[in-house]
Amino acid sequence: MSSWEDAYKTVPPWDVGRPQPALVELVRAGELNRGSVLDVGCGTGENALYLARNGFSVVGVDLSDRAIASARAKAAERRLKVEFRAGNALSLEFKDDVFDNVIDSGLFHTFPDNDRPVYAREIARVLATRGRYFMLCFSEKEPTNWGGPRRIRKEEIETTFSPLFKINYIRDASFATRFHTNGGKAYLTSATKIPTKPADFFHEDSAGRYRAFFPHDDFSDS
Repeated sequence: MSSWEDAYKTVPPWDVGRPQPALVELVRAGELNRGSVLDVGCGTGENALYLARNGFSVVGVDLSDRAIASARAKAAERRLKVEFRAGNALSLEFKDDVFDNVIDSGLFHTFPDNDRPVYAREIARVLATRGRYFMLCFSEKEPTNWGGPRRIRKEEIETTFSPLFKINYIRDASFATRFHTNGGKAYLTSATKIPTKPADFFHEDSAGRYRAFFPHDDFSDS
């Protein structure tokens, strides 16, 4: 049995029974693209269910069958439509360019160094052109005396994702856990997928005109 399956024999420390406050603020601020969201490493589904309640089409993926079973039960109880499925974030079983957003709450900081570029490529692959990636992870400012996952430096995030994404920001945030009264010290990252195919380099503006842009444009209408 995997360590993730073991973790969900009881309530793990990251399962706080509500959506992460950082995600709630993202939704309130309108930062997510409207449309579809992949919640990768969804756990028991609180973030995914919150997004569904706010009008997004959501798919949640987690390595733990126990977590997925719990997430499905919550969705049924709350009468919310979310597709929860077991799967590996390093080999996602989705076609290319299918999601408008990907959210990652506490997954990236669990990967060893050699898995990070594999993960970044998978996220970029399943995101639509100009799709948004949002990631919450523990920062190096979080004390290590209680153990837990790796702490991440900004430079590590930039090195992993900047070849495939425009980094919009990496800012201080709080990560809610059962071990923290006011949340652990974290980074919230926002990144936009860089276009790679020739057809991706044309953007239809609000007037229905097509214009070319460069990979690090902000993709807004002029």
